[in-house]
Amino acid sequence: MSQTSPPTAESIERLRRRAGHLRAASMRATTAAGSGHPTTCMSAADIVSALFFGVMRYDPKRPDHPANDRFVLSKGHAAPLLYAAWSQAGAVDPAQIETLRRIDSRLEGHPTWRFEWSEAATGSLGQGLSIGLGMALAGKYLEKAPYRVFVLMGDGECAEGSVWEAANLASHYRLDNLVAIVDVNGIGQSQRTMFGHDVSAYTRRFEAFGWETIAVDGHDMEAVLGALKRAALGGTSRPTAVVARTFKGQGVSFLQDKDGWHGKPLGREELAKALLELEPLGSAIPFEPALPPDFKPAAGKGGGSVEPPRYEKGKLIATRTAYGDALVKLGKADPRIVALDGDTKNSTFAETFMKAFPERFFEGFIAEQNIAGAAVGLARRGYNPFVSAFACFLTRAYDFIRMAAIGRARIRFCGSHSGVSIGEDGPSQMGLEDLAMMRTIQGSIVLYPADAVATERLVAAAAAHDGVAYIRTNRPKTPVLYDNDESFPVGGSKALRSSGLDAVLLLGAGVTLNESIEAAGLLARDGIAARVVDAYSVKPVDAEGLAKHAAQSGSRMVITEDHYEAGGLGEAIAAAIAGQGVKIARLAVRELPRSGKPEELIEAHGISARAIAAAARKLCGK
Repeated sequence: MSQTSPPTAESIERLRRRAGHLRAASMRATTAAGSGHPTTCMSAADIVSALFFGVMRYDPKRPDHPANDRFVLSKGHAAPLLYAAWSQAGAVDPAQIETLRRIDSRLEGHPTWRFEWSEAATGSLGQGLSIGLGMALAGKYLEKAPYRVFVLMGDGECAEGSVWEAANLASHYRLDNLVAIVDVNGIGQSQRTMFGHDVSAYTRRFEAFGWETIAVDGHDMEAVLGALKRAALGGTSRPTAVVARTFKGQGVSFLQDKDGWHGKPLGREELAKALLELEPLGSAIPFEPALPPDFKPAAGKGGGSVEPPRYEKGKLIATRTAYGDALVKLGKADPRIVALDGDTKNSTFAETFMKAFPERFFEGFIAEQNIAGAAVGLARRGYNPFVSAFACFLTRAYDFIRMAAIGRARIRFCGSHSGVSIGEDGPSQMGLEDLAMMRTIQGSIVLYPADAVATERLVAAAAAHDGVAYIRTNRPKTPVLYDNDESFPVGGSKALRSSGLDAVLLLGAGVTLNESIEAAGLLARDGIAARVVDAYSVKPVDAEGLAKHAAQSGSRMVITEDHYEAGGLGEAIAAAIAGQGVKIARLAVRELPRSGKPEELIEAHGISARAIAAAARKLCGK
């Protein structure tokens, strides 16, 4: 079917038949699996049929084609519909559809990276529009690409605040290559949705955020096709929302608009009965896709050499400042480096990158979860995104980070203003949970540099990591400790002070490394030789190296961190060397902080040089 010619009665009928095949395939697959969500697939089948076979341009043999239109299934529980559509398009063997949810199948219960046509891992609702936003940003501003991004959402997930964060930013960036499709079927998991079938409730909201809106009967194929074609044209400098009134279980009398069927497959007898109610499907319908136009992305490949650090040893420089410098150097070497920030760029120093590469910087404003989702979309388009904010504010983006890891997205997060060392701003601004949070992310690395040289090296290491990476930076200026040619491998550690007479090992990271160095000086006055090691790699921890240092330091260890005790550096190291007979003292923030000067807070919470020295003396029996 031509993208511009008016549809014929025959073409509309073919789309109706395809929708019937999609419904049947979704029911069969979920019945074979014994679990799944057939009725939500059935409500959106007409939309997906019109979109895949009447509007979208793609090469079903090339999921990586740079000009393919992109489809994000935000309502991830409708995964059988996604697989069925790509099967009809020729990208999936139809015989595979009934392997849904099997442990040996790439067709999982909700879409993941194992299915190559899935743009992102979805299933935690309210994230797809943010991901689509990131792809649309890449298409419009970075690649100058002709592809359109379509996001199919459920009405229930529109209760998520992240949806409106994405709607707000998409309007700000005038993303007329982004189309949201809301399947208003009126039924949630446990009850009717907030607005039921009131389509106007959704159109008013999208319009308030500056979107074009089109309301449509989601089961009138000609109307659906017309709405999607109109939305796909773009050219309005505004994103478009197609809001479709539908029914769960459409096409089957005992399922249609009936409560109690969410997440419930049909039994074999129910399936046979349901299939009889669908319009005669006939045989499979041949399909000739509308291929995407020829296009080569503007962004080149990375791999250029990164300028080394150039700092004067002993000079006071905040690691957050070095983060900005490191990003600029990476940006010069690799055109795929992009940065996002949540209106904290003058504090995280992401603004250094913005000034150098304004075309590769995206201001996300105060909406951290949406920025994380947009970064997933940018990563899916081949970019290497860095997301920065205060460490404490990244906690509200945790679910997006978790889902990014499930989707194997390569994203780097930088949390600044960590710990009580930020000082007077008080506990609401102190990142004291971030190490614990990021350590739990599957496949992540967690890096905590103590000086500017380490920061630059570790930012570059994060850029190369195949997964989620977290870099923790500090607000206070700290002395440059390392020579510019020092290397910092992920999973390593660095001894800054050692001798053959060491009686205790002092471990720190970030600001507590400097406190540990000072504590070693205090201990030396008492005749106690202390080894000081920089545990900059929080995950993975240098288990072998730290165990060796401990064995050479009397099997005594003091671990100090500007973080709550649970889940931080101390737990990471203690777990790594468990069973090796090392006596450990752990110093961490154990009480709710308050405002104060950094040095006062470090002292008050028992992570100062004086406290470290006292803990070491106790371990040494002095």
